[in-house]
Parts: sequence; C-alpha cells; structure tokens
Amino acid sequence: MATVILVRHGRTTANASGLLAGRTPGVRLDSVGLEQAARTAERLSAVPLAAVVSSPLERCLQTAGIILDRQPGTTGTTGSPAVTTDDAITECDYGEWQGRTLAELAKEPLWSVVQNHPSAAVFPGGESLQAMQARSVAAIRRTDAVIEAEHGPEAVWVAVSHGDIIKSVLADALGMHLDLFQRIGVNPASVSIVRYGTARPEVIATNTDSGDLAWLRAAAPTVDAAVGGGAGPQPSAG
Repeated sequence: MATVILVRHGRTTANASGLLAGRTPGVRLDSVGLEQAARTAERLSAVPLAAVVSSPLERCLQTAGIILDRQPGTTGTTGSPAVTTDDAITECDYGEWQGRTLAELAKEPLWSVVQNHPSAAVFPGGESLQAMQARSVAAIRRTDAVIEAEHGPEAVWVAVSHGDIIKSVLADALGMHLDLFQRIGVNPASVSIVRYGTARPEVIATNTDSGDLAWLRAAAPTVDAAVGGGAGPQPSAG
C-alpha cells in the first residue's frame, strides 16, 4: 500500500483575521504561513515523494511549491508542472458563508449544526459537508491507488489541501461518523499520514508539526495490524 501524507496549507491572511476564505481567489500565505510551509517542507525533504497533488487554490499551490523546492533533485516552484492539481480536494464550497468572519457566522443557527451534527449541514448556496467528504475521500483513495500501481507499495506521496477536507479524510480513515469529525484537529501546515490497505486504512499520524519523517523511507507496509502495537518503525540510518 502507498502512503499519503496529508498537508494542510500554511496560515493565510484570512486565517489570521478570522475570515472564512473558502474558495475566494487570491488568498495567500502570510509570513507565518510561509515559515510553517518551509518547516513542513524541511521535514518532508528526507522522504522521496512519488507525487505532490494540490488543491488548485493559491495557498495550497504555494505550500506545495515550497515542499517541492526542498525535495532533493527537483526544481519545483509554485505552478510547476511537477505539482498536480485536483479540484476534488479543493476547499469546501461554503456558499453564502464565504468571505464572512467566523465571529459573525457563530451567531447563525447553522453554526450549531456544523459543530454538533455536521452530516446534516448544508451551506446556503454551497455544498453539504457530506458531499465535501464524499468527493475528497474518493479523490484521495483514487489517487493513492494510481500511485501505488505506478510506483509500488512503498511509494509516498503528498496531498496538500484544507482543514475541513483533511479532517473529513481522516474521519473516514478512522472509521468515524462525519458527526464526529470536529473532534479532529488539523493545524496550518500540519502533517497527517494514512496508508490504505486491503483490510483497512491505517492512520499513522495526525496533526503533527515537528519531528523527523526520515523513517518513512524504510517503513515497509504491512498487511495485518500488529497485535500489542508492534515495534514501530526502525530508526533512520541518516
């Protein structure tokens, strides 16, 4: 089975000001977000990546480009052909909520539904959280199968996307109902790791922002879960 590293884009000006950017064009990383993306790229530089797939929105393309720039032997830049975009992992369509502040939206009746019963949430003029999860999970699983077929079961690839998208993918991999996905945290530029196996997905990490990832180079995929937890990955040789 291949390994997918789910990376949320770095912090944006909209994140910092409490604005729900949604699919608004031109939203880019702020100075903190650029530093976050660089830190994540440095963590991933020890892992040869088979592919980098990104949401088409600018903040994700910026993050993906920084990740590619830190890969040995690549000259990836934002918009580089080496970055593949996938509309199916773009931000949720928040409809009429897009462009409004979170403080203002918290006063809406729908806010409580989004927080406590997200499977029933449909954004006015936009999409439902169920539809968002269905398209994003299908896209990640489909791309993962293609990459494994092309590069083998030890391939590692990156999907750069958005907070709610990654939370919904992780909820699916964890076997959680969508109504529980608000229990998952996904911070800007965080790294989460999933392997899809023949028996079940394996969630290896969630919402990490530090730590050596070189062990992924030598972590052989396994079919069965280790009873008792197993020995974990072997220390990297450097």
